[in-house]
Amino acid sequence: MPTYQLFATTPKAMETILTDELQTLGVKNIKATMAGVAFQGDLETAYRACLWSRTANRILLVLSSFEVKSQEDLYKGVQKIDWFEHINPEDSFAVSFSAKNSAAINNTHFGALKVKDAIVDQMRAKFQTRPSIDTEQPNIRINVYLNGETAQLSLDLSGESLHRRGYRDVSIKAPMKENLAAAMLLRSGWPQIAKQQGSLIDPMCGSGTLLLEGAMIAADYAPGLLRDYFGFTGWKKHDAQCWKKLRAEAEQRKKTGLEKLTVIVGFDQNRHTVNTALAHIANAGLQNKIHVERRDIEDAVPAESWKPGLLICNPPYGERLGDEQETAELYKKFGDTLKAHFTGWKAAMIISNPELGFRLGIRSQKPITLFNGALECKLLRLDIEERNFFIPKAKTQEERIAQVTEISKAQEQRIANSGIIPVDKNNAIALNSVKPSPEGEGWVRGNQNKEKSLFVSPHPNLLPEGEGAPPLTSTVYKSELGAEMFANRLKKNLKKLSNWAKQNRVTCYRAYDADLPEYAVAVDIYQGEQTWVNVQEYEPPKSIDQHKADQRLAGLLAEIPRVLGISRDQVFLKIRRKQKSTDQYEKHGDQGRFHIIEEGGCKLLVNFEDYLDTGLFLDHRPIRLLIQQQAKGKRFLNLFAYTGSATVHAAMGGAKSTTTVDMSNTYINWAKKNLALNISQGEHEFIQADCLEWLSAEAGQPSKHYDLVFLDPPTFSNSKRMNAVFDIQTDHVQLINNAVSLLSPGGVLYFSTNFRRFKIDEQALSDLIVEDISAATIPEDFARNPKIHYCWRIKE
Repeated sequence: MPTYQLFATTPKAMETILTDELQTLGVKNIKATMAGVAFQGDLETAYRACLWSRTANRILLVLSSFEVKSQEDLYKGVQKIDWFEHINPEDSFAVSFSAKNSAAINNTHFGALKVKDAIVDQMRAKFQTRPSIDTEQPNIRINVYLNGETAQLSLDLSGESLHRRGYRDVSIKAPMKENLAAAMLLRSGWPQIAKQQGSLIDPMCGSGTLLLEGAMIAADYAPGLLRDYFGFTGWKKHDAQCWKKLRAEAEQRKKTGLEKLTVIVGFDQNRHTVNTALAHIANAGLQNKIHVERRDIEDAVPAESWKPGLLICNPPYGERLGDEQETAELYKKFGDTLKAHFTGWKAAMIISNPELGFRLGIRSQKPITLFNGALECKLLRLDIEERNFFIPKAKTQEERIAQVTEISKAQEQRIANSGIIPVDKNNAIALNSVKPSPEGEGWVRGNQNKEKSLFVSPHPNLLPEGEGAPPLTSTVYKSELGAEMFANRLKKNLKKLSNWAKQNRVTCYRAYDADLPEYAVAVDIYQGEQTWVNVQEYEPPKSIDQHKADQRLAGLLAEIPRVLGISRDQVFLKIRRKQKSTDQYEKHGDQGRFHIIEEGGCKLLVNFEDYLDTGLFLDHRPIRLLIQQQAKGKRFLNLFAYTGSATVHAAMGGAKSTTTVDMSNTYINWAKKNLALNISQGEHEFIQADCLEWLSAEAGQPSKHYDLVFLDPPTFSNSKRMNAVFDIQTDHVQLINNAVSLLSPGGVLYFSTNFRRFKIDEQALSDLIVEDISAATIPEDFARNPKIHYCWRIKE
């Protein structure tokens, strides 16, 4: 047999894989280039490559190379070939033409026509007839690649791309081509694993491509054996006997290989794709060799009888807009499944976004670049061993809170299981269940509109094994998490504050507020039918290692139930972070769980899960109690009313009438419910409106006047519900003047803000009596932070 110059094309980045594959087929003189491999061999070598290559697209037999500086050069170069050696005049052919950096021809369609004309003209001149064009299954397919001024003319021995094995329903669009699937398996070490009878699992198998390619590799099943058409079968120089011999050899190897095929299983949550995979498996003659069933990723658990091997998949990339968060959650769940059920296995997956790989929480080997079509991807290869597990850095506040909650509950569970530092309710700090009185004091909230709270409620059934969990010893546990110092300070504060709370009949107060700088959290106690704890972490700066911050926070969450003698499910976590702007009325949950607490003889609803704040700004307890004391017989106006707690105090204090104004319908309804818990009669008006617009309109033409006004505006707001941006420092003078214009003779306005850098413009308000009462409204539990808020009594 003569020796030919041959060229195998392959997707970009798969050249090395193809080179290794050709070497195993006994091919010599191999040279890898961009998107292909050049080699030499006889027809048997070429046929063997067509039959056995799992990663090549096409096998080209080079007929000639020639210079092309003009269109005529291309025509003449093609005509130098005696085409009667390759096809008969009545046969058919097709032309594929591509060009790169060519000045002579840059239109591929025109180039293909020029090649076609050269062949047709030659045959017509010799035989007075011409071959026909057949783009589907011609006798021969001619390939011309023009690179600069050099053209390479070849016969395409594959006929159509070799990735088309013959088992796939061509009407179904595949998420990846078969040769890419084979490349993933080869690079993941599947041939070696299969020889050791390791199992293969694809938990997101889709139409079954990875399963089928894996089975073909494991069974020594030639990928071209199912095809009934190649580009050489209609070629005049085709060696039919050689081809028949190679096919017979492949059939025997397949038969032998299938007899010892290892376990191969696929799962998918979609019934339609499972049915498609089963159809493709049947097309390949592998029914009863590959098992596929409908199963969610969380349930993709190997049977005990399956020998550990390779888990491989092509998970969603999250390329579509809006898919990112959903896809990230899928990867997290997938990582949890791998950690829980596949220890000792190897895993591989192809992803387009490397960040998604970190969501798995398992360290990988160096990623391998592959291309799925035009999309650059990375092949991750993982050893599912505990030493490689880690907690991925949270990308959102919600995700971080969920991670910290998991770590905390895991630590608490391990300690409870070990018998170390058990929850001792006998030694826990006793919180006094007392009825409130008007004499109580309160505490001050953080900056409502310059900070944003994000939170989750701990799930009672969530007991994960956190990364980096300390050994089960009291000393190591406490030293690693630093929780002992926090717990001691919390106990000290509670002993002091519980006496103060009992004396003043206060049921909700702050017990800890970043007393220890390295443990920057606020801990608020709420008492009603039971005790709840609202924990707020002041988001650590970026310079602080997040893993350490998470471990500290998790330790605190584990300590609080022990110190207070309460269930972990009564502790809620929020993270407060600075925002350029925020909407006060943003909702973050829909649990709908409300609890009743008491303050100054008033019943009030709080919610720890659904909103940015609980529904009760505890720092305003002193001013609310003052309003209650002064409200009897007066007309009360509550502006920026939030959930209307001040309105309830005024009503319970005997106000003649109350008017409650807030922009949020949610909070107006909440305010109505709060009032209904306490009083059912009286003149009480609730107005849903932009407070700035309402106040401006009323100031221009007052419909009524008020004896007592409470004004607690946000620091900043650019809510879409408001027509203009509001800034307390810039706009407070006009705001106060408008509110004062609604006062009746002798009326009082209480104005409060929690903007720490706020400076009241005394000169602009010089015609009013402005008295700073801030110090008198700072409660005992906030005494260490006198700038927590500012408050003024204002009269005409």
